[in-house]
Amino acid sequence: MFIRTLTLLTLAALAVAFLPREALAQDVWICYEAADRVTEGGKLEETEKLEAHEACQRALAQTSSVVQKYHLQEADFAILGGPPKN
Repeated sequence: MFIRTLTLLTLAALAVAFLPREALAQDVWICYEAADRVTEGGKLEETEKLEAHEACQRALAQTSSVVQKYHLQEADFAILGGPPKN
């Protein structure tokens, strides 16, 4: 009985640990705000550009939503000036 309860609790904990997560709101906001400034014709300093790019990358890594990943990647492209060229 104890082993069954322990097994169920362990499985429940693992299920919660691997649920799809949304990106942190602060990183998403920084990413989108910088992209909006660039698309409206504003300029970003190099430090702002680097901070926004890092926020976009953190948000991309933290989310499991395909739609949100697409929007974050498009915002990152706007900040950097286009998709990276190999």
